[in-house]
Amino acid sequence: MLFDMDGTLVDSEKLWDVALQELAARYGGSLSASARAAVIGTSQADAMRIVHDDLGQPQRDWRDSAAWIDARILELFRGGLRWRPGALALLRAVRAAGVPTALVTSSTRPLVEVALDTLGRDSFDAVVCGDEVVAAKPHPEPYLTAARLLGVPIARCVAIEDSPTGVASALAAGAAVLAVPAEVPLPPTDGVHQLESLTGADLELLAALLGEPPA
Repeated sequence: MLFDMDGTLVDSEKLWDVALQELAARYGGSLSASARAAVIGTSQADAMRIVHDDLGQPQRDWRDSAAWIDARILELFRGGLRWRPGALALLRAVRAAGVPTALVTSSTRPLVEVALDTLGRDSFDAVVCGDEVVAAKPHPEPYLTAARLLGVPIARCVAIEDSPTGVASALAAGAAVLAVPAEVPLPPTDGVHQLESLTGADLELLAALLGEPPA
């Protein structure tokens, strides 16, 4: 099992909203709804470039903005993270069944370390962070890396995602994909099973996505 983090397991996208709008205000502007949607699921570099372009300030160094965002998000994460509906129950069921499980996120390792205080450090056999891969989502590398660390063929993995970028990454890697939109609607896509939330999602559904008979 391969879980995305922001917007999939925890309702952290609203905290990103706060930080990104504060950054835009520091630069004398406000972030448009379309730019905010485009940022979801992307790498830090791409996200900051989207923000800068939206503000009409493409000359800014994305690293400076990313450093400010990292510091602010750490503060917000430390204030506590809320689970997405059904996410905790599904994660517990997967772990109780002994299914190899990885967290695959575009967030950086320092942010993930704080999030793991909520998610549980024993909830995952492997963790792949956005700053630990050469190519971030939508490239397949994050999911291929997770499958390799678990020692499981990617075709035998189910990836759970909430964003177009994450879905594209998982599909390109060759995983079965369960999409649960959070902040951005997802169009119907071949090879992607979509639910409104993880409430009610269970091991039988995950097995069906891999073409396995019910246990």
